[in-house]
Amino acid sequence: MIHLLFTLIFSEAGMIALLLFKTPLRKLVIMGLDRLKRGRGPLIVKTVAGTILVVLLSSVYSMIKIQKHEIEDGGSVNPTDQVLMAKHLLEATLMGGILFLALMIDRLHHYIRELRIRRKGMEAVKKQTRGSEDGKFTFSEEMKAVEEERARLRAELRRLESELQSKTKDADIAEANVSALRKQSEGFLLEYDRLLEENQNLRSQLQSLDRKLSHSGSKKNM
Repeated sequence: MIHLLFTLIFSEAGMIALLLFKTPLRKLVIMGLDRLKRGRGPLIVKTVAGTILVVLLSSVYSMIKIQKHEIEDGGSVNPTDQVLMAKHLLEATLMGGILFLALMIDRLHHYIRELRIRRKGMEAVKKQTRGSEDGKFTFSEEMKAVEEERARLRAELRRLESELQSKTKDADIAEANVSALRKQSEGFLLEYDRLLEENQNLRSQLQSLDRKLSHSGSKKNM
């Protein structure tokens, strides 16, 4: 049993060394512990630890009995009791060390997993930060393009406003010319009407004069 306990304690010490130092075997040990903590693994580990604890308590109880027996015998030392005492003490020490190292392995594995999870979280945060920075850069480029487009549209609006003002001025001038021509044509029409009326008056006067001349000529002939 002592050889088995030494084998276990050296195995646990080697496992702790593998967990402490970053080596290719560290991943294998972590994977093995991950699988051990799944399914029925925790129940088996607790059963083994409970058995070792019971045997440890039994060894301690045996050492207490041996000490009481020595006290009852008046402090006389029995070689057999000494051998049994040393054996139980060694076994108790080894089993206590096994339980302690097992607890250390469990805590180290837990902390390594937490560290890996936090590293993954930090990497995800860094990726998100880089993505947000890229998004900000893209957004700034888009804003720059929008500002350029706005500047271009403002310049185009100013050009159109200036063209509209010039066209408005031309339209005003054309409208003024049209109104002037309308007034002039109205004056021409009035002058035409006056001349037409004078022409009619002259014609009527000529007709009356012709009538008078024709009437006077007919009187002379008689």
